[in-house]
Amino acid sequence: MTINAEITGIKYSPLLCESLNTYKEEDFEKVLHSDTVFLLNIRRQTIAVSKWVSPKRTRSYPYARVYNTLNHSGKKITIIPFVKDEGADGDRDFIQWDTISLMSLLGVYVIVAFYSKANKSTRYPNKISEQKFDCEFVFEEIEKLLSYQSDALHWNIEQISNIAIPANLAKHHYARIQNVTDVKMHSLSGIENRIKNVLQGKNNFMNLSRNSAKAAQIRETQTIQPKERVTDGIKAQINITNYLGGTYYLTSDEAKVVDKDIYIIEAKHTKSGSLPSIDDIKDGFIKMVLFSNLKNVYVDNIKLNPVAILKLTSENTEAMIDKEILNNIIMEAETNSFKLILPDGSVR
Repeated sequence: MTINAEITGIKYSPLLCESLNTYKEEDFEKVLHSDTVFLLNIRRQTIAVSKWVSPKRTRSYPYARVYNTLNHSGKKITIIPFVKDEGADGDRDFIQWDTISLMSLLGVYVIVAFYSKANKSTRYPNKISEQKFDCEFVFEEIEKLLSYQSDALHWNIEQISNIAIPANLAKHHYARIQNVTDVKMHSLSGIENRIKNVLQGKNNFMNLSRNSAKAAQIRETQTIQPKERVTDGIKAQINITNYLGGTYYLTSDEAKVVDKDIYIIEAKHTKSGSLPSIDDIKDGFIKMVLFSNLKNVYVDNIKLNPVAILKLTSENTEAMIDKEILNNIIMEAETNSFKLILPDGSVR
């Protein structure tokens, strides 16, 4: 199934954001390497900072960390590497246009950064580990943001326009890391080709990213992940366009048409717990931010009413559910007009 839809604006009130540790400006380098989400007091401002450990959205719950910053009243910043190369025996992932565009929708300022330090893996001959962002570069970008008066969309467009700077620095430092650690990396020509594509303009970057996202979308609709349990409906491709000029190629774990409604379901599953992990659930909430704001939804040129659903399932039917957490999840759904399917099969 292919669903085409629009987003004309985002309305969402997050209720389960964690209390974040607050650090002083002089602690920034230390906390950048140790924490993945935090508050930073800097130049009489307090900003919320989240960090991606890979530009790939399906690793290490970056959405959950971004979610934890959404209730902050000041600037919300997320740091994403242009590329992460784990070495020839590992993966190499590049930042995607749609990631940046999604952050714009959420009002989150993106800093496209690069890794400048790493250690040789103790387990694999051609892998590196403990990669660290270049703190000086990130701090300079944050300082620019402090006096920036326009919204996240305009800042993020500027990040894309200037993306060759962190990209070239990433290439330089991976070449240096390869020499220092004696670890074979992926060919640097791959980074060079990506830089050339980006330098040809925003549209080229968008198209390259979207082709990659489209291919990933097709693969995902053909695969059931361990943290999903699809019991009803079918996987669907969701093509979302918005007023920012972005097109998102997403998937829903389940989709089902009932009369004039289409149920668009994000599924989170656990084998052992009473509920999926809170990070899994928050990852699902980010999808609900999108699915609960869909307009002009069509399947096969037929307009349908979208019903966003977060489905939580468990194989452990004897585990006791934490009632406080459950009530908070239910309250988030009620506040933001999406439905919940709970592990006992009930619908809220």
